[in-house]
Amino acid sequence: MSVDDSSFFRLVQEHAPQTLRRRDGAPVDLPHGTTIFALRFRDGVVIAGDRRATSGNLIAQRDLRKVQQADSHSCIAFAGSVATGKEMVSLFRLELEHYEKLEAVELSFPAKVNRVSVMLRENLPQAMQGFAAVPVFAGWDKLENAGRIFTFDVAGSPAEEHEFGGSGSGWHFAKGTLKKRWRADLDRGEAVRVAVEALFDAAEEDTATGGPDVPRRLYPTVAVVTEDGYVEVGEEDVAGYAAELPA
Repeated sequence: MSVDDSSFFRLVQEHAPQTLRRRDGAPVDLPHGTTIFALRFRDGVVIAGDRRATSGNLIAQRDLRKVQQADSHSCIAFAGSVATGKEMVSLFRLELEHYEKLEAVELSFPAKVNRVSVMLRENLPQAMQGFAAVPVFAGWDKLENAGRIFTFDVAGSPAEEHEFGGSGSGWHFAKGTLKKRWRADLDRGEAVRVAVEALFDAAEEDTATGGPDVPRRLYPTVAVVTEDGYVEVGEEDVAGYAAELPA
């Protein structure tokens, strides 16, 4: 494979495999991130994640960012092994940047989904040892002219979600709220409010999911992707939506 290969991930695999995280032996109790999801709304998608990482029954981190911008019109979030998830997100962002620099065009949305799948398949041996991270990928598909959401299983199989989808230990509690509150015609403000409420409800039921931490001014990460691109919702706005929820 030549150094001008458009896949950064394959380039690293061939020329610097020692930089990729590989683990042998029995699983250890490493920090895990929980509760990420995305939902479609009238003009695009909202993606959200809590900030807590746990190690067993302990809180390992209170300010983890599980939601990250991937490029101008997409974002990626992870649940599961923090080390694996952060590496996966970093590699994916570099993958998109590397391709665009070499080819002078962005990857298509389906190709981005495929790149996430490839990285998950490559991580399967580590996932079988307990070092699994499962992402949610969402963004604006310029060819389809629509917001799209994809979830994945641990082996990399993608599934498109036409309403909402997520992952993590608190996801099923958040899903209950989304089932009641989601509508196809939600506007931006309504969609963000629904996302914050779903995270709040997940934190009420799942100890691994962190709710709004007012004393520390730590709030869930919420981002919006529309035809105009990726925008993160400000912490003050998220705090305002959280304050509207019943105590």
